Amino acid sequence: MSNVAEPIVIGKFGAVHGIKGWLKIHSYTDDAESIFQYKPLLMKYNGVMQEVNITAWKAHSGTFVAKIKSFDVREESQALVGVELLVNVTELPELEDDFYWRDLIGCQVETDKGYHLGVVTDMMETGSKDVLVVKANANDAFGQKQRLIPFIKEQVVLDVNITGKLIIVNWEPDF
Repeated sequence: MSNVAEPIVIGKFGAVHGIKGWLKIHSYTDDAESIFQYKPLLMKYNGVMQEVNITAWKAHSGTFVAKIKSFDVREESQALVGVELLVNVTELPELEDDFYWRDLIGCQVETDKGYHLGVVTDMMETGSKDVLVVKANANDAFGQKQRLIPFIKEQVVLDVNITGKLIIVNWEPDF
């Protein structure tokens, strides 16, 4: 078994733009334009992971459009619509006092009173606050199957221990 982490999704191709094969780019990075700085940028196309060779890009109507090498006409580029853009985890910048969402997945969640709420299975972005999606224990005393806990540091999320895979929250188990 390999210890190499799978590449992570940082965007995807949107609709074709124009007749010369340009595609809209949907960036999931905090600074949307930074998606073009990752090298190599990857895609899984025809079942094979391959490098994306962007020959040109520009801002357009609040998003971006890009020209991909060897996709020169609209019909060729149509095949890329919806294809995810990925980057190797090693290409992500190191964070000093913060962490990536992917680091929270799999963490156990406990209340500050010691009640085990479950494990983080996903994160959601709501616009105002990020939300932990916590799958409750099978024998949860309050009959919960899932909890949505707002990720508000110091008020709700009291401590995050990435190495110990544990998040301590100020949250009532019956809520």
